[in-house]
Amino acid sequence: MANQEIQNGGSEKASEVTFSVVKPQLLVEAPKANEAVQFYKAAFGAVETARITQPKRKAEQEIPHIISAELQLAGSNIVVSDLADDSAPVNTVGTRITFSLETEDVESAISKAVAAGAVAEGEIVEEGACFGGRVGKVKDPYGFVWLISSPAKKPVADVEA
Repeated sequence: MANQEIQNGGSEKASEVTFSVVKPQLLVEAPKANEAVQFYKAAFGAVETARITQPKRKAEQEIPHIISAELQLAGSNIVVSDLADDSAPVNTVGTRITFSLETEDVESAISKAVAAGAVAEGEIVEEGACFGGRVGKVKDPYGFVWLISSPAKKPVADVEA
C-alpha cells in the first residue's frame, strides 16, 4: 500500500500540506494591467476585489500605476499584473501565466514541490509580498512558475472603482 501511495504522489513521511485557493496570474505588457482589468470587467463581467498600485510617479498622471489587481470571474479568482523583469518567461505562443497557491505552510509546500521535481527560485520573501504574507517561487518541470504564499494577514486597502 505504501508503494501505491508513493506512486500516487503520497508518502508515508510527507507532511500534509493543504491549499486554500489557486489563482492564475495573467501577466500583461507593462503598463497595460489597468487596461486589461477594465477589459475583463467590460467583456466578461469580472469583479475587482483587490488592487495594489504604485504611487503616482509624475504629477501629470491622473491615476496611480497598477501593479496587480485581483478579479472574480465565473466563480474563480484571477490576478492581472504588469509584466516585470523577473516575471515568468514568455512561452513559445507568446502568452504569460503564473499560478499562485495559498497555504499556511509555505516552506513545506515549497519543499514538497522541489521533492516532486520543481526548482526553487530565489528566497522566500517576507510580509507584504504579492497578495499574501510570505511568498516563495518554484518552477515546475514543464516551465510554469508557481508563487506559493501565505494568506494576507491584513485587509487590502479599499479598491478603486
